[in-house]
Amino acid sequence: MLQTCHRDLWADNLRATPDGGLCVLDWENFGLADPSQELCLVLFEFGAGEAERARDIYRAYVETGGPGRVTDRRMFSMLISQLGHIGEAGCKQWLTANASSPEREHAATWVGEFLAQPLSSEAIDRILDAIRSR
Repeated sequence: MLQTCHRDLWADNLRATPDGGLCVLDWENFGLADPSQELCLVLFEFGAGEAERARDIYRAYVETGGPGRVTDRRMFSMLISQLGHIGEAGCKQWLTANASSPEREHAATWVGEFLAQPLSSEAIDRILDAIRSR
């Protein structure tokens, strides 16, 4: 089920609008994808490691007609790939940047985010268990 997706829908690519809506920024990676895979990223990012939050997000998404459905671990492949890229890019940039440069500081932030909330099989299973208990 391919459709145009953002394919980089992390919190730093969203902004609140004055009327309470959301504005999605940074469309450079957009393209065809399965919305179920993008939904996994949203559940991970905005669920923030709390199964109940992930369940509530999933429930609201389904109830408002979102087309994606998360059924098993395979759906998390886009998220796994993106997190691997973030970790790799952050480490490379940190290693090659001048010690006092803003680029190194930025890279340290990326690596810190990558390490602070790691994606593991257990984390994926917690999300799956939560959304199945709707």
